[in-house]
Amino acid sequence: MSTEAPPTRPRERTERGSEIARLTKEVLREGRRDRVAVEEPLEIRCGGHAVAVTMRTPGADEELALGFLYSEGLIAGPRTVGPSAELAANVVCVAGPPLQMPAQRRFFTSSSCGVCGKGALEDVTRRAPPLAPGPRLARSLLAGLPEALAQPGFARTGGLHATALFDARGQLLSLREDVGRHNAMDKVIGLALREGALPLRSRILCVTGRLSYELVQKAAIAGAPILVGIGAPSSLAIELAAEVKMTLAGFARRGRINIYTAPERVDQA
Repeated sequence: MSTEAPPTRPRERTERGSEIARLTKEVLREGRRDRVAVEEPLEIRCGGHAVAVTMRTPGADEELALGFLYSEGLIAGPRTVGPSAELAANVVCVAGPPLQMPAQRRFFTSSSCGVCGKGALEDVTRRAPPLAPGPRLARSLLAGLPEALAQPGFARTGGLHATALFDARGQLLSLREDVGRHNAMDKVIGLALREGALPLRSRILCVTGRLSYELVQKAAIAGAPILVGIGAPSSLAIELAAEVKMTLAGFARRGRINIYTAPERVDQA
């Protein structure tokens, strides 16, 4: 029996090529062609008001806008979203007024640090839904999740983060890449919001890079009981995860993983 992988279909090759072209840009490096991650500003409007400007990788902008506004408490459910009336580039508009007036919450976010001027931990614990007691999963399943993170943009540039959503069996449900780790998570949350899949009571979020406070905050607001990362968590990320009773796991690589909070959801198998 042949063990060769089946050839890539023409449509699959075309879609993969379009994804690479959207996420990356060709540049010259010491006289040779190279590809780098694309980073451009996106203005998010809600009810006609500009409420945020974020530096992001183009693609899934509508999901990004919905996920950002939901995680910041500016919307509470799915909304109509699309380009601006003038079809301005790098602008996305969400219908309906924000739950808080833009004058009270105006954001500028970078691709590295998330929203500047975060509120206190109490604000997150107040807005986050109670996290589900389960699922209870094998330690080996959590440790193996990063192996399922297929990243075409990262493979070409080394400059993109990813967030993936898994079910309790370890099956990949969705994945988004972005130059900003918080943007990648907002895109996954925005997609789940559109599909009526929030809160993420029996789901697992898995991210590349370090586990920051911003990522724990967004995962908590989305109702995810388990957050797994390839890198290390920060002290504030651990503090917030413990406060909301989220299972926070880091250094997931080569079949090993560290559990920092709520280990009762993890079997040692």
